[in-house]
Amino acid sequence: MVDDNELNRLRDIAAPAPDADAKARALQAALRAYDMEEKTLPGAQGSVSGLRLTERAQRLWSEIMQKKLFATPAIAGLVALPIAGYATIYMLGESKFGGPEFGGDKITETLADKPATVKPPVVAEADKQKKADADSESRDTGEALVAPTSPPKAESTAVGGLTQQDVLSRNAPEPAQSGEFALDGGASSAAPAVDGGARVGRMPGTVAEPKLMAQQPAAAPADQMLPQEENRDRVENFKTNPVHAALEDPVSTFSIDVDTASYSFVRRSLKEGFIPQADTVRVEEMVNYFPYDWKGPDSTPFNSTVSVMPTPWNEHTRLMHVAIKGFDVKPAEQPRANLVFLIDVSGSMNEQDKLPLLQSAFRLLVNKLRPDDTVSIVTYAGDAGTVLEPTKASEKDKILAAIDNLTSGGSTAGEAGIKEAYRLAQKSFVKDGINRVMLATDGDFNVGQTDDDDLKRLIEKERKTGVFLSVFGFGRDNLNDQMMQTIAQNGNGTAAYIDTLAEAEKVLVEDASSTLFTIAKDVKIQVEFNPNKVSEYRLIGYETRALNREDFNNDRVDAGEIGSGHSVTAIYEITPKGSGGEQIDQLRYGQASVNNGGVANADEYAFVKIRYKLPNEDTSKLITTPVTSANEVASFDQASTDQRFSVAVAAFGQKLRDEDATAKFGYDKIMEIATAARGADPFGYRSEFLSLVRLASALGGNR
Repeated sequence: MVDDNELNRLRDIAAPAPDADAKARALQAALRAYDMEEKTLPGAQGSVSGLRLTERAQRLWSEIMQKKLFATPAIAGLVALPIAGYATIYMLGESKFGGPEFGGDKITETLADKPATVKPPVVAEADKQKKADADSESRDTGEALVAPTSPPKAESTAVGGLTQQDVLSRNAPEPAQSGEFALDGGASSAAPAVDGGARVGRMPGTVAEPKLMAQQPAAAPADQMLPQEENRDRVENFKTNPVHAALEDPVSTFSIDVDTASYSFVRRSLKEGFIPQADTVRVEEMVNYFPYDWKGPDSTPFNSTVSVMPTPWNEHTRLMHVAIKGFDVKPAEQPRANLVFLIDVSGSMNEQDKLPLLQSAFRLLVNKLRPDDTVSIVTYAGDAGTVLEPTKASEKDKILAAIDNLTSGGSTAGEAGIKEAYRLAQKSFVKDGINRVMLATDGDFNVGQTDDDDLKRLIEKERKTGVFLSVFGFGRDNLNDQMMQTIAQNGNGTAAYIDTLAEAEKVLVEDASSTLFTIAKDVKIQVEFNPNKVSEYRLIGYETRALNREDFNNDRVDAGEIGSGHSVTAIYEITPKGSGGEQIDQLRYGQASVNNGGVANADEYAFVKIRYKLPNEDTSKLITTPVTSANEVASFDQASTDQRFSVAVAAFGQKLRDEDATAKFGYDKIMEIATAARGADPFGYRSEFLSLVRLASALGGNR
């Protein structure tokens, strides 16, 4: 074996000067040998089986190195350059440095079809053979991917561990077939995809073609995060109620709201692992989701109870708690019901939490109805159609079969469906009874009158006939909550969001009386604060139900409805005068006064007025309640269980909206109040609320 030292010595020895005579003799011998070889070559006659591409390359290289082209340095250089390039590709063919990541594809493109200089006929022949083999290889590869039933191609002979297909794949022209390659775990065959992120490789037995991959979309790898679908929920944007100075703006007016959709939407968001969008949180709907045992009325449709108590999140303010309870219609006294189920069966309803859940929900309601109640069913997709003409609830099987046979598909012609539903409601109208259209949808109206204002006018026109409308929303990522709120408010009905079968049972079975039977309509609340007693106030929630001051006495202005047994809660945070909690500077020149030099009823905190209409009347009635020191509760802990729990829910809603008032009031404090005030919880609603607070705390970092 030759060691390194000997090689180093040989490297340093100077090359001897060329001998001119020896050079001349060698040249003459080479020329004679060349002439002799030319004379003995066989003629190119007939069809001679061609050698494989790799065999031709090896044979040509062997001939060059043995005897042929060392005649002159120029000829040797011309031949050696393209052959050396080919040999380089050949040697790197199976190496990881030959892939497209390291420019392998670029080398192939440069040298694939470059003609040789010395022997044009031979190289041209090889070129044609090469192209034919490459076309065949690409065709077989595409068939292997697209049509697995094609006959398999004959195995190629391996030369030095490299198959003919492996060599040809790097020179193959762009195939016409399309296919998609999957990763086989080999890093050497990976190549960049079009987007630069996903990678594509060879399947066993196939050849990865860089050009093919450059044109076709590659499958995303398993560990690549897919882009999230756009959230298409339509929710009304609103700003939190501001703090008002009682001296400048002493009157607050709003419509009541007994809807519960916001709470259900918030619950679903938290259970799916994210804090809900602020505008989906309507605090009053969260508070009014729960049943409360407020004091009921004696002679009027409802009774109001007002209390003033310390604020748990601000020691300088107090809460003025207004609780309203409607009388509960006894089952024996309930009027007959004429219900029209208006069901969205458009393509957007084709999800498990939409149409299938809707069908289960309405089955629950049908089982709750009395035999002499009437049910009609209208569906709408590309157009509206009547599935069930007015049918007595005694024919329960017929009604349930019509519900079970509903299928989804098409666009959403909501306008046509609403018109048809009102037509059927008028067809079976019950005088002095309950006439109601019950719209179940994800709110995606895209055919007909799709503008909320147009729908509002349509609903307002129809409600004057005595047919009310309630809306039940299903699903998400396409929920049109804004539209639901608009038509429910103007249809003298309620809006609920049903995300589970348990929620369907609550809305349509347990709360069926309050959902279906209206005891008072156009209910408005107006509170006037005494600036001598209250410096500032703010209404918690009801932002989307605000009314102008003059609207309170205008019977033409629509407002919310109260159903049988409904409880409604409104909470003000007030700043007593001189408490030190004022946020607004006092006016320099403004003073509260009357002709006698003082303030009338100076001992009152506020004066609460409630207007309402009976369901079949158009003239409102008035109920008033002065709020004095007699309504005060000494400490928050002395407030009733229901009052404290409702305050905890109000705090939770404000916290989810990230309002300033509760910025320093943690979820742990809310949990503490709600746990202590859970009280009787026969249906588990309050226990579920506690779990939502825990989820929000975990997701929000207990801020």
